[in-house]
Amino acid sequence: MSQENVDLVRGAYDDFNSGNIEGVTARLDADAQWVEPGGGNAPSGTFEGPDSVANEVFAPVSENFDEFTCSVEGARDEGDTVVVTARFKGKNKSGTELDTQAEHVWELRDGKVARFENKVDQEAWAEAWG
Repeated sequence: MSQENVDLVRGAYDDFNSGNIEGVTARLDADAQWVEPGGGNAPSGTFEGPDSVANEVFAPVSENFDEFTCSVEGARDEGDTVVVTARFKGKNKSGTELDTQAEHVWELRDGKVARFENKVDQEAWAEAWG
């Protein structure tokens, strides 16, 4: 089951970077919690369920950025948890560059994402989000 969890998580990044937000949110449990750190115009707090994540976390990305990607640098299987070292890169509509490392903690249950937490360098994140 663990490799399946890693594959599910890696696929979410592929979907996100190709603009397939529905592909990402389809991986979420109906009651999934998605935690964002905030800073600048970035989403902040805990968002519950796929619709909230799509509308309150992902929609602001295209509103604030002309370019925005998140690539996996490493994934560590911890059973029902997958810890990803990732790198965000992008360009805010104001021209501010984003290039920062992050740690993402994905908790999975029954083949779905039950909880996600985005841990980033707060200063770099807030500056890039404006």
